[in-house]
Amino acid sequence: MARAAVCAALVALAATAAGASAALPRHGTLVPGGSLGGIRLGQPAGSVLRRLGRTHGVCRGCARPTWYFTYRPFDRHGLAVELDHGRVAGAYTVWAPAGWSAPRGLALGIFSGEASALTGTTIPISCDGYQALVADSDRARTVYYVFGGKLWGFGLFARGADPCR
Repeated sequence: MARAAVCAALVALAATAAGASAALPRHGTLVPGGSLGGIRLGQPAGSVLRRLGRTHGVCRGCARPTWYFTYRPFDRHGLAVELDHGRVAGAYTVWAPAGWSAPRGLALGIFSGEASALTGTTIPISCDGYQALVADSDRARTVYYVFGGKLWGFGLFARGADPCR
């Protein structure tokens, strides 16, 4: 009986440790054309859950199934992941989560002029109340969101996708 209890405790501990490692990164990174917060386009939904955890909100009324991963329940700061047929179709930061960055010193919160100089060639697209600076690679569209004169967020979508959300 004691042996069974010890085994059960070890299994529970292992499950807790595995779940604890799956979480939204505190300092997420955009890899232009590659990944956002470790999430890649085409990645299976199950893989997203293993990486970010199973605790997330679900958008009601979004065009695609969209999961919101935040640092605390009902917190607005985090990462949205859009799915299409069970695979990642897009990912974008929500409400400028602190500590997120991209190469060349791009960090959320810097002034838009500085961001434009660091992103390289982008195409500005006006969205409702904010601007998206987009750069297309062979397979992906990298998006730099500007709001109130500052870099507010990052996005990663299929090449040519509408960046406005």
